[in-house]
Amino acid sequence: GSTKELIESCCGAGQQWAIDNGECTEIPVSGTDGDICRIAQKQCCVSTVKENSCLAGMIAAKEGDVCGPEESNPCGGSPYKQCCDCCNLGLRLRSEGKTCESNINLGYPCSHVMLSCCEGGDHFIHPEIRRHPEPLPTVTPEKVSETEDHNEALSIGNEAELSNNLPGDDLDECLIYGGELCQHLCINTVGSYKCSCFPEFTLQDDGTSCSPDPDRGPVTRLEAEATIPPAASPSQPILIVSLQEEQDKCKDNGLCKHICNVVEGNVVCSCLSGYTIMADGISCEDLDECLTGAHACSRGQLCVNTLGSFYCVNHRVICAEGFVLNRHRKCDRDTDINECVTDMHTCQRREHCVNTVGSFKCLQELSCQPGYELKDGECVDIDECEQGTHSCKVNFVCQNTEGSFYCESKQRCMDGFLQDPEGNCVDVNECTSLPEPCKPGFSCINTVGSYTCQRNTLTCSRGYHSNEEGTRCIDVDECQTGVHRCGEGQICHNLPGAYRCDCKLGYQYDAFSRSCMDINECWNYPGRLCQHTCENTPGSYHCTCSSGFRLSYDGKHCEDVNECDTSPCSQECANVYGSYQCYCRQGFQLAEDGHSCKDIDECTQSAGILCTFRCMNVPGSYQCACPEQGYTMAANGRTCRGNEE
Repeated sequence: GSTKELIESCCGAGQQWAIDNGECTEIPVSGTDGDICRIAQKQCCVSTVKENSCLAGMIAAKEGDVCGPEESNPCGGSPYKQCCDCCNLGLRLRSEGKTCESNINLGYPCSHVMLSCCEGGDHFIHPEIRRHPEPLPTVTPEKVSETEDHNEALSIGNEAELSNNLPGDDLDECLIYGGELCQHLCINTVGSYKCSCFPEFTLQDDGTSCSPDPDRGPVTRLEAEATIPPAASPSQPILIVSLQEEQDKCKDNGLCKHICNVVEGNVVCSCLSGYTIMADGISCEDLDECLTGAHACSRGQLCVNTLGSFYCVNHRVICAEGFVLNRHRKCDRDTDINECVTDMHTCQRREHCVNTVGSFKCLQELSCQPGYELKDGECVDIDECEQGTHSCKVNFVCQNTEGSFYCESKQRCMDGFLQDPEGNCVDVNECTSLPEPCKPGFSCINTVGSYTCQRNTLTCSRGYHSNEEGTRCIDVDECQTGVHRCGEGQICHNLPGAYRCDCKLGYQYDAFSRSCMDINECWNYPGRLCQHTCENTPGSYHCTCSSGFRLSYDGKHCEDVNECDTSPCSQECANVYGSYQCYCRQGFQLAEDGHSCKDIDECTQSAGILCTFRCMNVPGSYQCACPEQGYTMAANGRTCRGNEE
C-alpha cells in the first residue's frame, strides 16, 4: 500500500505491542517495510506507554498516593510523576470549588490532566476535545476521502460545535464516537480515522463493515457458544432471529455486527472475545473486564480497559526508569535499555550520551584550547617536549608548561637579563616587572641589567620643603632650625611658611634702632611698683627697702626688721620701727658706740656721801666698809657702828 497506509497500520501494531508488552525495545519489524514501519511502530508504541504511565499517575493522585521524589532533570521527567502532580493541581482546584479551566501555559499533557481531574473524569482527557454528548444520527461523521485535501477530520453539522479545540490538533474520532464509526476496530489517524477487522474477517468496500473470509469454515453451535465471552452468561439476552433457511443467511455477516452463525436453521449473532451482545441481539459492546473483575491483573497492578480487551500496568510505575517490562509482565533488571540508542535520553546539544546500567549520563562535548587534548572526556595538557612538537632550536632545551612550552637556553644569562626564543639575553625592565621597585616618592629608572630609584623632584614655595617621601610640601620651622633673623632679646614665633620676631617681656620695639629696648618700669610707674625704692633691671625691675626694713614676700612692700633678734646690744635691746635702741642695767651706762655698757664708779661720783667710813666700787654698784676692829656695819649697809664691850 501507500506510505500513509503503511504508517497507519504500523502505528496500530506499535500501539498493540505497547498494550501487550508495556515496552518498546523488542518490536518485531518486517524487513520489507524498512525504516518507515520501524519509526511508526516505535513512536506510536512509546506514545502509548507514556499515556498508560500518565494514566497510572492520575489514578495514584486520585487515591492520595505520593507522586514520588523530584526528578533530577526537570525537562525529562517521567509521565507518571508529571501526570500525578498535574492531577493533584486539578484535585486541589476541585476541592476549593474553583472553576475548572485548562491552562495552556502548563503545556501538554499537564493542562489537560489538570482539567480532567478537576472535572472528576475517570479517564484521561485527550488534548483535542472535552466530552460531548452522543451525536445525532443526522450528524454522524463521515470518513473524509484520503485523496482530498481537507483540514478537518470529520464532516459534521454546523450545530455540533466542538469546544476547547487547539489549532492544528487532531481529533480522536474513535475515542469521541466509540463504536459508531466502524463495525469492528477503529484506528485513529492524523486528520481522520481508519476501520479494521478482527482476524478471519475482511474490510468491505464501504470501509466500515467486516465480513468473514471466504475460506473460513462454518461455525457450529458449539463454536458459536465458545466465541461468546464468559461475561455473556445466559442471563445476558441473546436474540435468536428466525429467518428463512437459505444458504446466504449469514452472507455479508447478515445483520450481526461481529459473528453470524446458523444454529439449527436460525441466525445467532455472537461477539468476539472481549465483547458482549447488546439487548438488540445484533450489536456488540465492549466488555469492561476491569469493572466486572474478569481481568487477570495481580495485586499491585492496575487494570486498564481497552476496546475488546484489557491490560495490566504496575500501580505506581510501570518499570523503574531505565528498565523495561518483559513478556512476563515483570521489570527485567538484567536487560538494560540503551537510552542513547533508543533516543530516550535527555541530553542536549553539545552533550554526548553515555549509557549506564539502568540509566544514562550526559557528558559535555569539550572543545579543548590549543595546547590541550581530549582524553576520557577531559582536556589534558599536551607535553610538546615529550612528543617532539616543540620549535626549540639546537642550543635550547624544551620545558613543558600547562597548555604550552618554552625554550630554555643551555647557557644562562646574568642577573637582570632574560633569554628570548632566539637565545639572546634581553634586559629585564624591573620598573614594569616588579610590583613596587622603589619606595614612595622615588621614580624607577631602568638600567642595563638593573635599575635605580631617583627621588621625585618636588618644587615647594618659600618657607616649605618636601617631606622624606618627596610626596608633599611641609612647613619649615625657622625658629627650631635656627635660620631666623631675630635679634638679641627677641623671641622667634613660627608661622605657616614664615616666622615672626617678638620682643621679650620688659622690652619694646624701637622703630628707629629696629631693636628691642628695655622698658624702665620705675620711670613709667613711679611710686606704684615699690613701697620704698624701685630699681630698674634689664627687661624688668626690682624693689628694695630702707635700713631696718626687709622686702616682703610680694616683692613690693617692706616690713620692719627686729634687730634685737641678732643681739646687737651688750645688755638690753629695744626694737623700734625701722631700727633698735640699746639700754644698760643699773650701775652701768651706755658707751659711745651705742651698743656696749660700762660700769659707773659711784664712790668717785658721790664724794664720800654714800659711806661713813670707806666706799668700794664693784661692777654695777658699790659697797661700804667699816674699820676692821671695833666697828660693825649697820643694817643699812652704809653706817659703821662701834662695838660695845
